[in-house]
Formats: sequence, structure tokens, C-alpha cells
Amino acid sequence: MKWHLIIVSFLLAPYVYGQDSLLLKSIYFGGGSYYVDEFQVTELYDFIDGVEKLEDYEIIIFSHTDNIGGVEFNKWLSQMRSEAVKLELLRKGIAQELIKIRDFGLSNPLYTNRSHAGRRGNRRVDVILWPIVF
Repeated sequence: MKWHLIIVSFLLAPYVYGQDSLLLKSIYFGGGSYYVDEFQVTELYDFIDGVEKLEDYEIIIFSHTDNIGGVEFNKWLSQMRSEAVKLELLRKGIAQELIKIRDFGLSNPLYTNRSHAGRRGNRRVDVILWPIVF
């Protein structure tokens, strides 16, 4: 039930903090893969470089999978995806203590897993920059 609060907070944040305060970049993966290709690494780095005052944000990685494979496999795959993206953020020079990870595996899909397009959309890591309120 805790993830419900995270999602509700995520959806309400633009209304509480202002439209431009919550930032999101999604990284997409092939089925069963946790490989972040060069194109997406470049996009992630460009996203990070475009943020003014990065130190004013907490970075939360939400990792997801589709429903292909069992619960345990998708839990592992979700963890591997979030760690792969975290590694890229560390390579970029982001301090480890600013990065939080939430692995959802196959639970909490944003899209339907009944279609190829929906499963493709669920195979992702969302890098969320959440404003630190002082």
C-alpha cells in the first residue's frame, strides 16, 4: 500500500510545488534486458545537464517490468534495471546519497500488459527528480 502514497504524491506534486518542479525521464528496455544503450545514456546525461540547481533535487529511480516471466524473475530484473541506471548516474558524477531506488517489478504497471505496446511501455525505469523542500 505504501507505493499508492508514492504514486499519489507523484501525481499531486505539480499542484503542490508548481508545474515545473517535478522532473521525469524514462529509460526503456528490451524484453528481459537491463542494458542501457548509448542513445539512452546520452539522453539521460542531457536530461541531467539540463537541470538547474541539481542539488535541490532528490533523485528517485522507479523500476518496472512487464508481466512476462515470473514474479521472482521480474523482481530481479527490476533491481538490475535500477542498478544499471544508478550506475550511469554515478558515472555522471551524481552523489550516491542523492539517489533512492524503488523497484516495482511487474506490480503497479502504468500500461496494460495485454498488448505489445503496453508491455513495451512497462519495461522502463523512471528517473524522477523530486524537489527537496527546505
